[in-house]
Amino acid sequence: MNKSNFMNAAEQMQEKLGPALCLAKWKQVSLHLPTGLNNSCYHPPLHKIPVEGLKENPGQLHNTPHKKQQRQIMLRNERPSECSYCWNMEDLGKLSDRHYRSGEPWAANDYDVIKNSTGLEDDIVPTYVEVNFNHACNLKCSYCSPQFSSSWQDEVDRHGGYPTTTTHNDPSHFTGRNRPIPVRELNPYVDAFWEWWPTLYPKLRHFRMTGGEPLLDKNTYRVFDYVLALPKPDLHLNVTSNFSVETALFEKYIDYVKRLCNTNIEHFMQYVSLDSANAPQAEYIRHGLNFDRMYRYVHEYLDKVPNRNSLTFIVTMNNLSVTGFQSLMEVILELRKMYSKTYQRVWFDTPVLRQPVWQSLQILPEAYAGILERTADWMELNLETEDDPFHGFKDYEVQRLRRDIAWMREGQKNDNSLIKADFYRFFNEHDRRRNTDFLKTFPEMRAWWQECEYHAKKL
Repeated sequence: MNKSNFMNAAEQMQEKLGPALCLAKWKQVSLHLPTGLNNSCYHPPLHKIPVEGLKENPGQLHNTPHKKQQRQIMLRNERPSECSYCWNMEDLGKLSDRHYRSGEPWAANDYDVIKNSTGLEDDIVPTYVEVNFNHACNLKCSYCSPQFSSSWQDEVDRHGGYPTTTTHNDPSHFTGRNRPIPVRELNPYVDAFWEWWPTLYPKLRHFRMTGGEPLLDKNTYRVFDYVLALPKPDLHLNVTSNFSVETALFEKYIDYVKRLCNTNIEHFMQYVSLDSANAPQAEYIRHGLNFDRMYRYVHEYLDKVPNRNSLTFIVTMNNLSVTGFQSLMEVILELRKMYSKTYQRVWFDTPVLRQPVWQSLQILPEAYAGILERTADWMELNLETEDDPFHGFKDYEVQRLRRDIAWMREGQKNDNSLIKADFYRFFNEHDRRRNTDFLKTFPEMRAWWQECEYHAKKL
């Protein structure tokens, strides 16, 4: 089979970028407005956006002093330490996300300008923007925090943090500058965003709203109204949701999406967060998820939204998603066969979870890497073909999974005893607080649970 255009573009950009340059440092931004934090993609740690000067120059939401410093490091052909995930992948001989992202048109088109820049410019307008406007959320995903979920905040306010080695989600941490600004309070970062929006919007190629839960956020519909009034033919508009909101709200949302897809925007991408096709396991990992409702909404979206759209499952690769991963791939393959006719409407992505470390793939035994290897081999047997282009897997989808497996095995070389102990301490407390049962939900992981319990009681 010939390589996909996406894979070819990443490989070509690999040659151009050299050892350190990543165009996403200039052209992409993730804005976390409830806490005033920023990163260029989801791999580097979040850093603070200085509130000073935002009124005069709201573009500082993206062009922070920290980010300018990182740009200068890259232009010197040095690797910023905050981008260690990509460096680790490349040192393992894999394409990294800097190759994939920089190879996409929204970034690649500005390669020459960026390559010849100083890194100090104030007026870089990003073309790929992700934003969460507030942390209101109806779920308490096991790997989330009060910064991104009001439900998590409510829990730790009532019960305190979790008894891991360093108290996890300790409510005392989420005070002062680290406290998410509630939607009912004035937020200078949200105000600055809307001041910046008329400058930002004409340049946008991809705009993605995350959360929290965007379907609960009034700013989501404010963006929709703006786009309906002034649709852009090169705009990819994207929303990430847990698809577990009440029916009336979903109907309001889907009506907006239908109208948006009947304008001349280029594409609407619906992201749905899901880590397993096993309903009890999916609901355990993402506490509050209504699996049946979510799956019904997936079909309703794919049935009722007429054109210019697709749906991507975001599969956060954590150690609870491994045993059910292939069954989820089988569901995705079936959905592709049902709904992808003239173009690919059903996608998935497999970003790896790095924090909290006790949910990382890297602490699992080799047998679990073997499970994912067998899934990757199965995917290789079910690649799309030129004669049947939308009903199999893409070459880069398999490559990304194998990349995750390689990263997983790197961590297995370490002594993870303390982290395994924290796995048990966290989920034992999770079961107590949330009336869940790990062993009933993941019976195939009994030996792993017992190993973690041993370390927790020994240390």
